[in-house]
Amino acid sequence: MDIIVAALPILLKGLQVTLYIFIIAIILGFLIGLLIALLRLAPIKILNWIAKVYVDAIRGTPFIVQLFFIYFGINSLQVVSLNSTTAGIITVAINAGAYFSEIIRAGIQSIDKGQTEAARSIGFTGAQTMRYVVLPQAFRRMLPTITNQSIISLKDTSLLSVIGIADLTQQGQIQASATFEAFKIWLVVGVIYFIIIYLLTVLANFVERRIQLR
Repeated sequence: MDIIVAALPILLKGLQVTLYIFIIAIILGFLIGLLIALLRLAPIKILNWIAKVYVDAIRGTPFIVQLFFIYFGINSLQVVSLNSTTAGIITVAINAGAYFSEIIRAGIQSIDKGQTEAARSIGFTGAQTMRYVVLPQAFRRMLPTITNQSIISLKDTSLLSVIGIADLTQQGQIQASATFEAFKIWLVVGVIYFIIIYLLTVLANFVERRIQLR
């Protein structure tokens, strides 16, 4: 118990890093996903093709390969210099963005076309129709799947320790090596991840209920 008490503050510092990366990356990932989804639905074929290549490339390669490509590959070009945290955020964001784009695209396509036609008939532009009519309804349908993908992205952040980010997993590795109490340390790390994911699920369920009541 003394070992856990001593290690807990350090693990919680690692958790702060994990949550910092996750929150920024998931916001960027959603914006990327929205943009790519709109490109997939655009009437211009070249935009469709670019978006499809992006989605297929991300979904068809492992997260760890994407991380190494962005951190080691891009830095090797000596054009830009990405620190580990920035590389981690970018990787999680572009990875989540590819999956979010398919979720958003499916949500948009699930809205009856009659509502779009009705909005256009009363003078809404295409952008206004998407913003005020289609997306609000689509978001209600997308929320559970978005939550699931966000949880997957949160779990993916545990792989960022391989490039030296002092996140929860990295701190767990350090403490397990220093104390020789791998079982206890990794049990605590697992419990912390479980609590965060559980709270995220509860929050998403609360938001979903509030939206459905409107």
